[in-house]
Amino acid sequence: MKTTLFQHQFLFEELVKRDFKKKYKRTVLGMAWSVLSPLLTLLVMRLVFTQFFGRSVEHYTTYLFCGNLVFSYFNEATSQGMTSLMSNAGIFTKVNVPKYMFLLSKNVQTLINFGLTLCVFFLFCLLDNITFTWKFVCLLYPTACLVLFNLGVGLVLSALYVFFRDVQYLWSVFVQLLMYMSAIFYSIDGYSPTVQNLFLLNPVYLFIRYFRKIVIEATVPSLWFHLLMAAYVIIVLGVGCRMYKKYNTKFLYYV
Repeated sequence: MKTTLFQHQFLFEELVKRDFKKKYKRTVLGMAWSVLSPLLTLLVMRLVFTQFFGRSVEHYTTYLFCGNLVFSYFNEATSQGMTSLMSNAGIFTKVNVPKYMFLLSKNVQTLINFGLTLCVFFLFCLLDNITFTWKFVCLLYPTACLVLFNLGVGLVLSALYVFFRDVQYLWSVFVQLLMYMSAIFYSIDGYSPTVQNLFLLNPVYLFIRYFRKIVIEATVPSLWFHLLMAAYVIIVLGVGCRMYKKYNTKFLYYV
């Protein structure tokens, strides 16, 4: 993959630039929306849910921000990745280039947005009197896993979307359901241990939980927690790569 990317480095860089510029085309604030959008969402969620859940959760603003930060990145990366093949059909049907490059460019663009929002997140942590420790370095692990997980989901969705356009509508419904199952604005501490363990079946909650344990609780998750996260990434990424390899030549007949 590295050799192929190096051979098509210019095209890949242009795709990233195009995707980034296209997102903010004809907007007054431009890149500022990368920061404003999650902040406005955070503001709305805080106004709506504070009275219901905020009183029982310590550092509730940071708690909300952790959930919104991770979920927004997952949603944006996978939703944009899903249509990456179809939106670039005019290119790969005429030029023989690796098709996964279009998905990678989308992921790089959304990763840049995530990085910008992450900087604002750390600022909010300061305002919320969060103590910064060496353990914050451990956030590199869930971030790297989340990038690979989003890439794997994007591989699966973009392949399915070529053959079944219904995937776009089904995914939007599923993402909405996933949002409510990821404990973004509520705590699961009041549930029984069995129910709490069921939440670990949701990979997105796993990433959110990792961020909260490091930032709010100042504790590093267990080795088992790390292995479970890695397992989700390996499985999803493996399935996505397998699908691209199997249907690579068939994409041309369905776009």
